[in-house]
Amino acid sequence: MATDSHDNLTVLGSTIRHAIDHVEIFPAPAHVTLVRFTTDEVTSICPVTSQPDLSHVTIEFKPDQYCIESKSLKLYLWRFRDMAVFAEALAAEIANEVMVTVKPMWVKVELTQRPRGGIEVHAVAERNR
Repeated sequence: MATDSHDNLTVLGSTIRHAIDHVEIFPAPAHVTLVRFTTDEVTSICPVTSQPDLSHVTIEFKPDQYCIESKSLKLYLWRFRDMAVFAEALAAEIANEVMVTVKPMWVKVELTQRPRGGIEVHAVAERNR
């Protein structure tokens, strides 16, 4: 059953077969002080070699008024699968999306790109109000 506070959620409950440009939000419940999402399934493309990159991503934020709807987050992260982007820029872009759309007190994105050529990349992007 939809309520006024969930009317803006267009992804949840719908069949979506494409990436989306922004996460969707819903009102944060009282007393939630930390939200953490983790996934091992973020893919992107190396901007130099065009080889696929696979990354583990952790997104943490302190909600103010809103939280991220998780299905929309999955579809938002899916948009990077064909994008040529370095790991550091990807972490910064995700942190920026959360800060601009969700408007939390703070956000921290940790991205660990799986080793290629024996090197693992770990990038951290943080934004505060």
